[in-house]
Amino acid sequence: MAARPRVDGADEFTVGTAHHRALDDGRIECTVCPRACRLRDGQRGLCFVRARAGDQIVLTSYGRSSGFCVDPIEKKPLNHFLPGTPVLSFGTAGCNLGCRFCQNWDISKSREIDTLASAAGPETLAAEAKRLGCKSIAFTYNDPTIFLEYAADCADAARAAGLKAVAVSAGYINAEPRAELYAHMDAANIDLKAFTEDFYKKIAFASLGTVLETLEYLVHETEVWTEITTLLIPGHNDSDAEIAAECAWIAEHLGPDVPLHFTAFHPDFKMRDVPPTPPATLRRARARALAEGLRYVYTGNVHDTANQTTYCPGCGEALVIRDWYRIDRYALSNSGQCSFCGVNIPGVYEGKAGDWGPRRQPIRLTASSHK
Repeated sequence: MAARPRVDGADEFTVGTAHHRALDDGRIECTVCPRACRLRDGQRGLCFVRARAGDQIVLTSYGRSSGFCVDPIEKKPLNHFLPGTPVLSFGTAGCNLGCRFCQNWDISKSREIDTLASAAGPETLAAEAKRLGCKSIAFTYNDPTIFLEYAADCADAARAAGLKAVAVSAGYINAEPRAELYAHMDAANIDLKAFTEDFYKKIAFASLGTVLETLEYLVHETEVWTEITTLLIPGHNDSDAEIAAECAWIAEHLGPDVPLHFTAFHPDFKMRDVPPTPPATLRRARARALAEGLRYVYTGNVHDTANQTTYCPGCGEALVIRDWYRIDRYALSNSGQCSFCGVNIPGVYEGKAGDWGPRRQPIRLTASSHK
């Protein structure tokens, strides 16, 4: 793992980054995402964790986290990646989007450095994940796009320890840093927030086109196992027409085997006046996706075993029966074939399913190692 350059006079958690360019007016432009924040000395970008220091952009959150937790991999959500196994999950602070409905707003919208109370360098983190019996490390809670240098180094340390690396992201990232980040990842869940530019512009303060480019890149140009999540928000992105358009695009541009998760919204952040998503909306969306030819479609954030189960597209048998994050039946071979007819179920499988279940185990790390 290449050492990250430190910034003179900064604290131990500040790392210089390569993703910026100088402008004629004296400002420096961050080139990590399409937001292209143009900063004068001492200013921070919208994401809060990338800032200008002298003649460069720096990552101020390297080695620091808002918390660590061992989760089920299905919580990311990833249903076709090391099923039933525990994953060491963490995030930092800030975000490069402005979603009014953010479900993790206390982390992603944080502007307080005290949020980053936990500390761990990449090797420390990987060693702890290994000790806890995790099979992977996930960069989640907020978007690894904005802390890509730290995420990449942690992913390399994880792989060196025999673990895999997972990115949970909105996919709002420029082409060059996107290739850099995902070269270190084994799996990703991309949050496809809606399927209209109007929603992205007015509610997420981003753009749909960039996210679609990220999805096509991951599926067609990398070996990263990719799943998609759409949080259905009543009255905003849950119409039959929009759901049909999204599913038709996925089938045409990504193929029928990319798993899609429709998850339930709960009132939060700046959309507390919007009601929770009815389970019937999730079931309706799933039925529409299946009608468009998608093979692996799931509901989430609800108890709904029938619609959270993986069915064989060959014989129709229920292969992985789930109740939220708990697996009640597992009928796949060690390499992911249907136990009844032998059809291959796309995904990443390493032997039998794990038995972690729905447990959530917070972890406190204080050791810092930045190698």
